[in-house]
Amino acid sequence: MMRTVESVFTVVILLGVLGFGKSEVYIVTMEGEPVISYKGGVNGFEPIAVESDEKIDFSSDLVTSYASHLEQRHDTLLETLFDDGDYKKLYSYKHLVNGFAVHISPQQAEMLRRTPGVKSVDRDWKVRKLTTHTPQFLGLPTGVWPTGGGFDRAGEEIVIGFVDSGIFPHHPSFQNTITEPYGPVPKYRGKCEVDPGTKKSFCNGKIVGAQHFAAAATAAGEFNPEVDFDSPLDGDGHGSHTAAIAAGNNGIPVQVQGFEFGKASGMAPRARIAVYKALYRMIGGYVADVVAAIDQAVYDGVDILNLSVGPNSPPATTKTTYLNPFDATLLSAVKAGVFVAQASGNGGPLAKTIVSYSPWIASVAAAVDDRRYKNHLTLGNGKVLAGLGLSPSTSPNQKFTLVAANDVLLDSSVGKFSPSDCQRPEVLNGNIVKGNILLCGYSFNFVSGSASIKKVSETAKSLGAVGFVLAVENASPGTKFDPVPVGMPGILITDVSNSMDLIDYYNVSTSRDWTGRVKSFKAVGSIGDGLEPVLHKSAPMVALFSARGPNIKDYKFEDADLLKPDILAPGSLIWASWSPNGTDEANYEGENFAMISGTSMAAPHIAGIAALIKQKHPHWSPAAIKSALMTTSTTLDRAERPILAQQYAGSEAMTFVPATPFDYGSGHVNPRAALDPGLVFDAGYEDYLGFLCTTPGIDSREIGNYTHQPCNYTLGHPYNLNYPSITVSHLVGTQTITRTVTNVDEEESYTITARMAPAIAIETSPPAMTIGPGASQKFTVTLTVRSATGSYSFGEVVLKGNRGHKVRMPVVAMGYDH
Repeated sequence: MMRTVESVFTVVILLGVLGFGKSEVYIVTMEGEPVISYKGGVNGFEPIAVESDEKIDFSSDLVTSYASHLEQRHDTLLETLFDDGDYKKLYSYKHLVNGFAVHISPQQAEMLRRTPGVKSVDRDWKVRKLTTHTPQFLGLPTGVWPTGGGFDRAGEEIVIGFVDSGIFPHHPSFQNTITEPYGPVPKYRGKCEVDPGTKKSFCNGKIVGAQHFAAAATAAGEFNPEVDFDSPLDGDGHGSHTAAIAAGNNGIPVQVQGFEFGKASGMAPRARIAVYKALYRMIGGYVADVVAAIDQAVYDGVDILNLSVGPNSPPATTKTTYLNPFDATLLSAVKAGVFVAQASGNGGPLAKTIVSYSPWIASVAAAVDDRRYKNHLTLGNGKVLAGLGLSPSTSPNQKFTLVAANDVLLDSSVGKFSPSDCQRPEVLNGNIVKGNILLCGYSFNFVSGSASIKKVSETAKSLGAVGFVLAVENASPGTKFDPVPVGMPGILITDVSNSMDLIDYYNVSTSRDWTGRVKSFKAVGSIGDGLEPVLHKSAPMVALFSARGPNIKDYKFEDADLLKPDILAPGSLIWASWSPNGTDEANYEGENFAMISGTSMAAPHIAGIAALIKQKHPHWSPAAIKSALMTTSTTLDRAERPILAQQYAGSEAMTFVPATPFDYGSGHVNPRAALDPGLVFDAGYEDYLGFLCTTPGIDSREIGNYTHQPCNYTLGHPYNLNYPSITVSHLVGTQTITRTVTNVDEEESYTITARMAPAIAIETSPPAMTIGPGASQKFTVTLTVRSATGSYSFGEVVLKGNRGHKVRMPVVAMGYDH
């Protein structure tokens, strides 16, 4: 009997190998153009896309009928190939790409691949979240908002779409103000889902659209409606946070644990918010859901799209990083006139960690701004130990007895838990703790997320302690300690040698009997006031976690002739709204605000500032807006010194090194200058196609699969794309690169200068030019290898106008002998 069972198992395993595997989600693209690029040719359907970058009216009958024709073709194909019930179509993509997402077995996917009319079949892959003082730091209230009619008009009529984890609509940052209510936005036509519980709409005039996309997450068996909410409600906190950074109302008091940490405001406080929830708390998200969300957002008429989301690694399905269903959808979004800001990733400070690769997207790196929170613990022996703690101080001029958690255990609990991390008040003796400062240890549980500083504070409070100290006795390399607001005096001693000083002092001052039990606690100390931030001159600085270039063009991690990231914006310790039911950060559960870090926080700064530019210059292309942001950015910090980047020194210590374009792209955003750049480097859909078609090693058939366009336009080299930066990853001998600038202001005369590190010679031609309003002019940059050093050289080209405009473009090249 045993043998038969075994042989059955063998057959099952073999079948699994042969592809009768479990069903998965696949993204399929079809022959035939999507709405965005349909130029005619199908009987009975008039052309839609006339000029290369003309705005399409997605609400027209023409669009609606052609879109339903495409959807019908998707359904017919599936019905012909498979039996009813053997597959589940999740989405039809019609506007930006022509295709669909379907839940099928690997064997069915293989059948689809071989079917005429099918161009590509990609197994769905996952993306993740790239996880407010900043308006002042960026000079918005004084420099930019007044020009847009004041903060009560900054971003008016602009709709920003957020593909994220949803929104908490009841937050004051998202209320429709009584004093200046929001009217309707005629050009936006998104839907508003209704809360299944309260039956109330998620929209309120400030929030103009709210939809959720979970078909792929559900098909993968990872969606849990109890925790993830089958609605646009934010069960995480991340989506509310990013929406508030870009477009939250102005002047909202940030209150946490009974203290106020200033007022929060979005970059464009009058912009409208359109929510496309496609990310979920524990699972991140699936590309099939994200693509459906982007397709819907562009169809609905958003002006700006914020993506605080990126792939976990380069997509393995195609040879090229720029070509996959996700980036192809974003290329079509840009063709439709939508500016896209994407977080560049949190894999820093290692090189080649960037996860936003394409030239049509603005890839945003994260900076540490000028605000730091510090605190200190003063010991009875006179030593002052620095630490972190967003907390009030203990009573002035008074020292309190220090008692360690390990010394106040109730007998029964010994050995059961890790009592020193103070997560469980019931194992500690409140009679001894009361009126004293509780000493706790920072265990690995804090890193893994099973312990939180918030819980230490709750434990200390419930036992009647006057405060707490959390000491880090050993830190693994790269552990990032963020200050956490607590409602009582509390401090985290992050420096291991400071923690040792504290422990030594405690042990010397505490007398014990022969069993080790404490006879008398004699160590004393006091906790300082950590509620006031310290403002630093050495800001901005590139954050340690911010992903670094060089950009890669393929799965082999070969360098691209394109600089990424594009720009740097604040992304470290950013206060913004939070969803009180959000569970993403244990320290902020139940709170209305949170202070968190990530390139996720940097991207919406750029999305909000792009909204201000779009408001002032409604007809600018996404490339023009990006150019304005990049060419006016700064590479100097507050003290007028070159920006530094946080980096590792040796195994774990952090050091500061001069930053390069691989850390910050063109530099740190300067909103005031970006509104008035003088010249822009413009580019459109054809240019991006030319860039793709010119990338070496790329398959033109594959380009056609995703863009539905033939390769009949070339730039000679990818670095000739009209981009606001120049990157030549493999420079041999001499190369000449062409750029075209367009004047977006009055007539002005510009002189062109350039400088470069000594290994490579740089020359520009002509030396000067006068450009009339609206006119364009070409110039060339010639690079010559002087010595092949095996490393990149950095430089810049500067166009200085006689009316005060300064246009700066980074240049990056590596020279080779052959």
